[in-house]
Amino acid sequence: MPYYFYDATYILVLIGALISMIASWNVKNTFRTYSRVWNSRNIPSQDIAQMILHDAGIYDVRIERIRGDLTDHYSPNEKVLRLSDSVYGSTSVAAIGVAAHECGHAIQHQEGYAPLKLRSFSVPLANIGSRLSWPIIVLGLILGWSGLLEVGILLFVFVVVFQLITLPVEFDASHRAIRILEAKQLFGDQELQGAKKVLTAAALTYVAALASAILQLVRLILISRRNDD
Repeated sequence: MPYYFYDATYILVLIGALISMIASWNVKNTFRTYSRVWNSRNIPSQDIAQMILHDAGIYDVRIERIRGDLTDHYSPNEKVLRLSDSVYGSTSVAAIGVAAHECGHAIQHQEGYAPLKLRSFSVPLANIGSRLSWPIIVLGLILGWSGLLEVGILLFVFVVVFQLITLPVEFDASHRAIRILEAKQLFGDQELQGAKKVLTAAALTYVAALASAILQLVRLILISRRNDD
């Protein structure tokens, strides 16, 4: 078995981990900063989310509370918009920005936004790649079977492609959120800038996840080529 866990290509994994750590710290710090800035209209996030959905002609999406911090998400299959403990009930600029972002996903779903459809279609492949790629890769390295290693790498490609598809979906949802908040004059100028910073920091976590996955893929390809040599 090659020195998979000790060779020079491991620096790519460390770089990816560092990028992800910085992005995670940035979004948490930015959210924490603007979670202390209250919107001037004093409307809680779930009420603004309901307002946005109804104005978009969406009446069949439930809004629920979910445990955790920044665990917010929209489930298109269930038609449920879930807001985390740190967002639900809050009137902060950060919370409303996040809630509006999730409404952006619901609007994407209603409009049949193509990248969202593609992401939903790719979820099963990404899940298969996430669960099976590493066991197959490690087994291929242990046994010295280059074919098995290549199968594992191909499965990992599904994960990378999913991360890539996710980017336009997330960026578009944030752009929709900002446009809606601005058009409805739910925020003052400074509050809107705060929401933009929160959503930008959140978007960068997806960029970091993609960068980390690509670096890992490059490492795997380098190892595979070295084994062939």
